[in-house]
Amino acid sequence: MTAMTASMEPLAGEPIAIYVHWPFCHSKCPYCDFNSHVRESIDHAHWRSALLRELDHFAEETAGRRVSSIFFGGGTPSLMQPETVAALIERIRSTWPTGADLEITLEANPTSVEAARFAAFADAGVNRVSLGVQSLDDAALKFLGRHHSAREALEAVEIARRHFRRYSFDMIYGLPDQSIAAWGDELRSALRHVGEHVSAYQLTIEPGTVFHARHRRGAFDLPSDDDAGSLYEETQRMLREAGLPAYEISNHARPGSESRHNLTYWTGGDWIGIGPGAHGRLCRSRDGEIERVEFRQLRKPEQWLAAVESVGLGTEAIEPVSAQDFAEEMLMMGLRLTAGIDKARFQRRTNRPIEEWVDADALRDLIAWGLLEQTEGRLRATSSGLQRLNAVLGRLLS
Repeated sequence: MTAMTASMEPLAGEPIAIYVHWPFCHSKCPYCDFNSHVRESIDHAHWRSALLRELDHFAEETAGRRVSSIFFGGGTPSLMQPETVAALIERIRSTWPTGADLEITLEANPTSVEAARFAAFADAGVNRVSLGVQSLDDAALKFLGRHHSAREALEAVEIARRHFRRYSFDMIYGLPDQSIAAWGDELRSALRHVGEHVSAYQLTIEPGTVFHARHRRGAFDLPSDDDAGSLYEETQRMLREAGLPAYEISNHARPGSESRHNLTYWTGGDWIGIGPGAHGRLCRSRDGEIERVEFRQLRKPEQWLAAVESVGLGTEAIEPVSAQDFAEEMLMMGLRLTAGIDKARFQRRTNRPIEEWVDADALRDLIAWGLLEQTEGRLRATSSGLQRLNAVLGRLLS
C-alpha cells in the first residue's frame, strides 16, 4: 500500500463523489457478482470505526475538494445501522466542502424489516434511496433469489415515498421465457408507483455466479438477441412515454432527476471509494498535464478490516491510469449516455481532442452508418448505436 503522490495538485473546481461499500448481505443472489458476503454476526461499532478511519485518510488526500454526492452501496447497505450512516455523513460534511444540494443515496432491499429503517436513514441524512425491487412477479422474484414478495416491494416503495423526496427502484427483465407482453404488463404496474427515476437492466450472466454455472449446465435459456432487442425497445418506449426518458442505456429519469453520483462515473469524474472491494479514481494536474490514479481496496472484509486497524486504510493497490486507458474509459462510459460526450470537457480531461484518441476512419464510417452523431460539441450514440454499443466501441477503438 502506497500513499498517492503529495506533489500532485487537485483539479481546480472539479468536485468529487464518495462511495461507501457495505459488503454484507443476508444471502447471495444467484445473478450477483458484486463484492458481497454473508456473515452470522457483525460488530457494527467495529465497522463504523474502521470506515470512519479510512474516510479520514482520504480526506487528507483530497483536502479542499468539494463533495457532490455520497453513495452507500453493497452488499446491502440497508443492513447498516443508521448510526453508522449518520456518523459517516456527519464526518463528510464536517471535513469537505459540500453544498446544500448534496445528493446522498442509499441502496436498500424492499423487505419489511429494512423498510422499517427508512425513517432512521432519512434522519441520518440520506435524501435518496435506491430500491432493489427487481420484479413485481413472485415467480420471477423466486427465480432471482430475492427474499421479498411483489406486495412487500410495493409497500417498501410507498414507505420510501413518504420518507424521501427522491427515490428510485431497479427492475430486471429479459428473464427466461419472458414475453414482451408479460414484461409490458409488469412495467405498467411499476409505473404506477415510480417516482423520478427507474433503472431497468437486462439480465446478464456474469462469470463466477450461481446463474453462470446453471446456465452452462443448460438449466435455463435467455431470450434470443432479437427478442432481447425487442424487449429493450419496448422498455425505452414505455418509459419515454411515461416521462422517464433514458439518460443512460439502462437508467431513466424525469429531466433534472438523474443520479448525480452515477453521472460522476459515466462522465469521467473523480471519486473516492472506501470499504472492502471499493474502487476510486482521482485526476490530478501536474505541470499542466492531467494524471489519473486508480486505487482498489482489499476485497475480503476481514482482511480489509485488519489493514485499516493496522495502517489506517485497506488499499490493496494504487496504480497510474495511462492517458490512453483514461481516454478509452471516458469514451466507453460517455457513449452509454444518451446525451453523449461533451467534447470540450473530454479534451480538458485528456489533454487532446476525441479525434486524436480514436480511429478516424472508423469514426467517419460510424457516423455515416447512423450509429454515431456529432452535434453542438458532443459525440453521441444514436438509438441504433446504443443497441450495438459494444461493436461500435470495438471499431472506434481498434
